[in-house]
Amino acid sequence: MLTKDLLRVSRAGGGYRPRFSTPDDRRLAARVIGVYQGHTGETRADLDEALADLEGEADDFKLVRGFAKLVDRAATFETRAVIDPERTRSTAFAAAESVGVVTEAERETALSRAADALDASPADVGRSLYADLDERQVLVAVDVPWDPDGLLTQYDLSLAQTALFDATEVRIRSSDPRAVVTVVKRLRLMYEIRKAGDTGEALSEREVVVTGPDSVFRRTRRYGTRFARLLRSVAGTGRWTFAATIDDHGTERELRLTDEDLRVPGTEPVVEVSYDSAVEADFATRFASLDLDWDLVREPEPLETGARVMIPDFAFEWKYGEFRVYFEIMGFWTPEYVEKKLTQIEELETVELLVAVDDSLGVGEELDARDARAIPYSKRVRLKDVRDALRGYEERLNDERAAALPDELVPEADVVPLADLAADYGVSEAVVEGKRFPEHKRVGRTLVRPAVLADLDEVIEAGMALSAAEARLDEVGVDDASALLSKLGYRVEWEGLSGGTVREKR
Repeated sequence: MLTKDLLRVSRAGGGYRPRFSTPDDRRLAARVIGVYQGHTGETRADLDEALADLEGEADDFKLVRGFAKLVDRAATFETRAVIDPERTRSTAFAAAESVGVVTEAERETALSRAADALDASPADVGRSLYADLDERQVLVAVDVPWDPDGLLTQYDLSLAQTALFDATEVRIRSSDPRAVVTVVKRLRLMYEIRKAGDTGEALSEREVVVTGPDSVFRRTRRYGTRFARLLRSVAGTGRWTFAATIDDHGTERELRLTDEDLRVPGTEPVVEVSYDSAVEADFATRFASLDLDWDLVREPEPLETGARVMIPDFAFEWKYGEFRVYFEIMGFWTPEYVEKKLTQIEELETVELLVAVDDSLGVGEELDARDARAIPYSKRVRLKDVRDALRGYEERLNDERAAALPDELVPEADVVPLADLAADYGVSEAVVEGKRFPEHKRVGRTLVRPAVLADLDEVIEAGMALSAAEARLDEVGVDDASALLSKLGYRVEWEGLSGGTVREKR
């Protein structure tokens, strides 16, 4: 199941219908898996930041969080610290108390004394201090049991299970009613069997009705959880219908599902993404860890090359418009196959193409002569070379977009991050950064109207706790506290090893 805050349902027509994934969500599922795989060895905070960025690009942030919730169950995190964090904190806090930390220099002195007591370096003490916090846990392994299609299937099942949590009665018909009754008994659910009649649906004439006293549903999660497990079992029985009465905040609604809505992950073999070589697989995995303005597409649509068709290994899709750069990796092939590829590339017209060439092939100069940008590699394709090549396209595209926008931009919102403004115009941040904003002041990476700054200047004052100041900033949508406080003429004086107080700049 998912958590209830991630539930997505439609109540159209008085019903209660889970908003299942669509084939268009496959790419988003692949990107969530890729974010996890690409953040192996990094902290949960970095992972969460990347997922938050993905939420901003998706039509529904709950879909991203639902996918991530499922993938997270296949992820392993661990604490990485030179010194036990609890021991570090105990020693460091004692040192801070003796020093009386107010300034940054005094904080460093406290850490240095703690390091002496722990026979470690101040840097190790600083890194170990809160290494056991969730956001500082390190992702060490991701063993996702699904490909993107499998993740969609698991999400749909989990979503339906979550929708059943508030069910007060479930009515089941199946082509295998005996299996349903066996599951109901194993789950220790209260049930009865009713005659439903023959509807010509290849289903049993008997209907299994699972119910219970109202007090059970009001006071325990047990039935909701068991209903969720029941659905998974029923979904594996062949033909079936599943109807449930839902207590939707005091309103009774009906949820109806059939075997056409769901299948159980694992009933069919999972087909993993395949690659022609280890070099391609390695490149795709590492590219997914980069935060670029390009999405990587595996085996895009075929390209016509004379009388033949060529399917490039990858395509880079620009996030801010319809523009693609195709990417072919030429491995250690036979001379005949290399010649065939060169001929295909030569016949490509009006297509942007990058070609990674194994040094051993010795065809880099020939590719350059055929207007294909060649990237040499040995054993693995260097991400820096690909990134540098893509930046050439980015500069051209950004220049074109920048020229199409006016020199002055006037956002409607009083407070708007540059990233949001760029998204509104369908351009990268680099495009809007060079514009003028006559009605806003730029504060870090955020645009703020002077009136908002003036209002904040009235409510923020020296001596205020940093947490209180940050709460005020959150109310108006400013998340870069340090930049805004500096703009208003304040600094932060740290108190101990955490927290702080707003002070006037000296």
